[in-house]
Amino acid sequence: MSTAGTAEVAVRHILGDKVTGGFLQPRTRTITWTDAHYVVKRPPSGKHTVELTCTECSASLLAEVRDRATTRTLAAVLRVVGIVCAVVFFAALAYAIHEGGKTLPEGQSLPALFPISVVAVVVTFVAGPVFYLHGRNYNGVSMLDAPKPRRRHRIMPVKAARSRVRTRR
Repeated sequence: MSTAGTAEVAVRHILGDKVTGGFLQPRTRTITWTDAHYVVKRPPSGKHTVELTCTECSASLLAEVRDRATTRTLAAVLRVVGIVCAVVFFAALAYAIHEGGKTLPEGQSLPALFPISVVAVVVTFVAGPVFYLHGRNYNGVSMLDAPKPRRRHRIMPVKAARSRVRTRR
């Protein structure tokens, strides 16, 4: 359980990454790993570096931990950017449908804003969910660039267990 001054993370050692399927069958990616849970202390302000050790291969990993206020601010900004992308997506899509559905007289072309709206639809379709979900899962702990033998590791946030208490009346 994470408190205000700590963050709970898991160091994942990736054992295998296999893609099956292909031409006639759907592609399936299977990733297997082992993980070890750590509770890291947050600094009062700014950021600091902590060392985490993989239990599988004893590799030393460096992680950067941000303070609670900065973590909450960055997570909120990422979620807001995701929501703004959703608004831009729907506005650009509506404009592209409106302008693209017109019958133009001979020799007249679509407005210059039309291709921009099509590009905005494509970009925000991908960027919106990425920003929003990253903002929801951001916990202020990130792995610093690791040398080659340590690249088969990930530092993942550990979600707090929700208690499921049911009462009957």
